[in-house]
Amino acid sequence: MSSRTWYRIALAGGQPGDAQVVVAPGAHLGDAIANGVRHVGRGAWAAAVAVADATEVPLGEAFGKHEVVARGTTELATGLRWPLGIVPSFGDASRAAALHEGWARRKDNVIEAVVDGPKLDEALMSIVEKLPAADNLEVRVMDHHDGAGTTEVWLTPRIDVKRAIRMLDDNDIELLHNGHVELSIYLRAQRSTLRLTEHKTIAWLSEDEALTRSILVWLGLEERPELATLAQMGHFHWRPAATQPRRRLIDKLKRMQMRLVDSWKA
Repeated sequence: MSSRTWYRIALAGGQPGDAQVVVAPGAHLGDAIANGVRHVGRGAWAAAVAVADATEVPLGEAFGKHEVVARGTTELATGLRWPLGIVPSFGDASRAAALHEGWARRKDNVIEAVVDGPKLDEALMSIVEKLPAADNLEVRVMDHHDGAGTTEVWLTPRIDVKRAIRMLDDNDIELLHNGHVELSIYLRAQRSTLRLTEHKTIAWLSEDEALTRSILVWLGLEERPELATLAQMGHFHWRPAATQPRRRLIDKLKRMQMRLVDSWKA
């Protein structure tokens, strides 16, 4: 019996014009997206996703066939290219297409920023490089990672900015591109936290107003007081096909000398 799930995926960017729709199987959504991208062509990216219903799954699936099925094109609206790790549902694709880059002040002194997907890594790392400190790196493995139902919080020993950059560079696919992971860097003297959220927004929480003003300059984005994110819409979290299953990811965190500091059930 197959352990794969079939998804309907709209892939933009593979060819000029409308998004290409495929029905593709995968051990997880990122695996299915990779199968769809290989079918459509390099440069394609997931613009919308739904779990395929029974009528869309080819009959050969019952006999172990896992071939991608092309379903033509769709006039799906696209705006930002979504960061790796998150994608809107088909039902909210039109609303998601209206999202813009920018930043907004949230409650509790939080700055949240939306960055176009291809620019997100560079935007985040350029901020980390300029930070006056990076005392600890926290990795939050979310309850929806492989459907585990439990969130675990892992924390490094005391580090510095250079060490934080090296850890992120060496583990970018697992830590930056995985939609089932949330990443935080703590600046203890500055009482500040830089976070890459599970929805792939950059968040900044700080009691240091001067440093906050610098963060906004480094972001280089327009303020949008009504900034919306995919968190407010129907969406899927996913991890690239090259990432590890949850158990192996946690083993890797242990090898990075991280320790479990908290956990809770969904």
